Amino acid sequence: MEKITRSFKTSDTVQKWHLIDAEGKTLGRMASLIARLLRGKHKPMFTPNADLGDFVVVVNASKVRMTGKRAELKEYFRYSGYPGGATFEKFQEVLQKHPERVFEHAVKGMLPHNRLGRRIIKKLKVYDDANHPHEAQKPEVMKFD
Repeated sequence: MEKITRSFKTSDTVQKWHLIDAEGKTLGRMASLIARLLRGKHKPMFTPNADLGDFVVVVNASKVRMTGKRAELKEYFRYSGYPGGATFEKFQEVLQKHPERVFEHAVKGMLPHNRLGRRIIKKLKVYDDANHPHEAQKPEVMKFD
């Protein structure tokens, strides 16, 4: 009997919606769980070169925490491409102004750095409070401990 490795396409799977509440949770641990759901590694039909993952909605992003002194020490770096165009922002500043960027930055670093990763990151929806416009998709609430 010949064994065959099966490859799946995006059209072969059903993409579910997951709802994750970030209040009081650790950023890095949540980001790794979210990246796993977005990539589709939790499914038995995982294929590395296909987008088989699910959609993820994160609420209460402004209430996420970091352990130890990480919240005071972490900085985000941006470079405009011009001389003297380097910009550093503290984690606390970014969390107050744009809490969704904290999650997007953390999760994006855990995804493939290619066309597939750019397509997968679009399935992450982050909101700074408990309200979100995705009730029609009936997101399944994820318990995260």
